[in-house]
Amino acid sequence: MGIFDFLTGEFIDVIHWTDNTRDTMVWRFEREGHEIKYGAKLTVREGQAAVFVHEGQLADVFTPGLYMLETNNMPIMTTLQHWDHGFKSPFKSEIYYVNTTRFSNLKWGTKNPIMVRDPEFGPTRLRAFGTYTVKVADPAVFLREIVGTDGEFTMDEISYQIRNIIVQEFSRVIAQSGIPVLDMAANTADLGKLIASAIDPTMKQYGLTIPELYIENISLPAAVEEALDKRTSMGLAGDLGKFTQYSAAEAMTSAASNPAGGGMAAGLGAGMGMAMAGQMAQGGPWGASPAAAPPPPPPVEHVWHIANAGEVTGPFSKAAMGRMVTDGKLSRDSMVWTQGQDGWMQAGEVMELAQLFTIMPPPPPGA
Repeated sequence: MGIFDFLTGEFIDVIHWTDNTRDTMVWRFEREGHEIKYGAKLTVREGQAAVFVHEGQLADVFTPGLYMLETNNMPIMTTLQHWDHGFKSPFKSEIYYVNTTRFSNLKWGTKNPIMVRDPEFGPTRLRAFGTYTVKVADPAVFLREIVGTDGEFTMDEISYQIRNIIVQEFSRVIAQSGIPVLDMAANTADLGKLIASAIDPTMKQYGLTIPELYIENISLPAAVEEALDKRTSMGLAGDLGKFTQYSAAEAMTSAASNPAGGGMAAGLGAGMGMAMAGQMAQGGPWGASPAAAPPPPPPVEHVWHIANAGEVTGPFSKAAMGRMVTDGKLSRDSMVWTQGQDGWMQAGEVMELAQLFTIMPPPPPGA
């Protein structure tokens, strides 16, 4: 990983690190048997930070750039008590390179279901999984709190702990969000941001940050999903009788295609087919006679008002109007009105009343 240029014997003059593993977070510059020469060149590339540890104490943190290890750029190390050779003597210090780039496409998921109280389904269990991105925000804190004296620290050594933190905060955020289970798929982006912000204080204690957190899926237990699928199928079928026919056809097909069932499966399929045929012929559920069609609603009987000499009387039923015709109190020229009629009309022009004036009594007896 490191490339060392030796100028004279045991003195190291150039210090730098290149990495192609894509999972190394911290790498220690190996100084066993070597001493760092005062005035050596330290190269820190973009996406790196160099941390100096001298005599067990964290001395300096160098950001990307090229440095000469001298007093003017080592303000903390010059205060230590071991520079007794006029800053000319080699010194022994540990140099840790910290990778400050983003480690992406890291997986997280719930090992066990999470209990939540859904407003529609009541108490239920959820599972979720997704990806996240982690980045070293404070190399000194990360080295002090997590890495310690590990000479080569990889992402695998901290990913398990980060997953536990994510699952813990996911459980808390989901329980407090109050979002129905069926609406969570539409709110995964907002939930991811809430979880990332909830994790941030804990991650800062490790010197880390999570720039991105994605929820790829939130799922219910298999039994609940099966019940939801049946409920959806019933909604699509619309008619319960048709859904029963569809279920019977599916069961018959499954029984007929099961070679282990033998004659029993064939008999079952035949029986179900006959029952289904009978049902379809009757147009109703198995064993039930077809329901009689309901009678049509009764006709609406009109009532009439009569206008005579500026006065309105009524309402009168059609039977009462017939008696008034017989008594001579109602003629074809009488003005009448009923609900739904467009203004007053002569009784003889109303089709429903016109027949009252055409019915003639039979001839008197003995005529």
